[in-house]
Amino acid sequence: MSLKRILVTGGAGFLGSHLCDRLVARGHDVICLDNFFTSQKSNVAHLLGKPNFELIRHDVVHPIWLEVDEIYNMACPAAPGHYQYNPIKTMKTSVMGAINVLGMAKRCRAKVLQASTSEIYGDPEVHPQPETYKGSVNTLGPRACYDEGKRAAETLFMDYHRSNGVNVRIVRIFNTYGPRMHPYDGRVVSNFIRQALRGEDITIFGEGKQTRSFCYVDDLVEGIIRMMDGPDDFIGPVNLGNPDEFTIRELAELVIEQTGAKGRLVFRPLPADDPMQRQPVIDLARRRLGWEPTVKLRDGLRRTIEFFRSVDMSEYRAPTPNY
Repeated sequence: MSLKRILVTGGAGFLGSHLCDRLVARGHDVICLDNFFTSQKSNVAHLLGKPNFELIRHDVVHPIWLEVDEIYNMACPAAPGHYQYNPIKTMKTSVMGAINVLGMAKRCRAKVLQASTSEIYGDPEVHPQPETYKGSVNTLGPRACYDEGKRAAETLFMDYHRSNGVNVRIVRIFNTYGPRMHPYDGRVVSNFIRQALRGEDITIFGEGKQTRSFCYVDDLVEGIIRMMDGPDDFIGPVNLGNPDEFTIRELAELVIEQTGAKGRLVFRPLPADDPMQRQPVIDLARRRLGWEPTVKLRDGLRRTIEFFRSVDMSEYRAPTPNY
């Protein structure tokens, strides 16, 4: 295996930090770039003494000039409360961030991967969602800054590929969970675990009948790396997620069971444009990458709960008032 100079934007975030771990362990020279809006330095503190790891505080909205062989573009707040807090900045992060990393990739002749999202499918009219489904997104809604930003980023990646021959990859990430999730990231897994461990009531939006598919972070990172290392004739997009589907209520009951929580289930109105179903078709990833998740939800939740028990949640600051 040849060693590479690799840039990970959003590298101090939940997914980005796990990706940095894997790449540093492989011996690559890794540059982690992050503006620390929703991430924290503690996610990569254990890497700071490594000779092949460098941390740069920088916002991907602004250009930066580096010499690299590969770029993983992971930068963007991913929880609704955070990306809706400053929706214009969210759109800029997706669009300007894509332009900046693609420009760098063009100049350096680097390979570049876009961390896209299942949210590009919107509230789907096709279930489960294959890569060929074009989506049902409300361009005027409160989630559009994220959904449309990621869709525009995919467009930019394909146009740079077609017009300039940039070597691109696109992965569409479905709900992912695991250690290093921010307790206040506003995602359903971290919300439920935080509330359960604090003895609070468990808040469910809607009736809890909406479904999600939860992929453990180690499985997801393995899929991302396989996509980057894969053949140049397969640029994606490819779904990466766990095809096992659970209702939000089932997830809440599983968290209560594993934590021994005493709180009640409390129901609140469903937010606007919240998708009712989310489940990936991963036939393409199985066929072209030889990839599929191996960690079951029960096992992954146990590891995630252990992480939440191991940290002092009072040391974490909610990135925005919306969580």
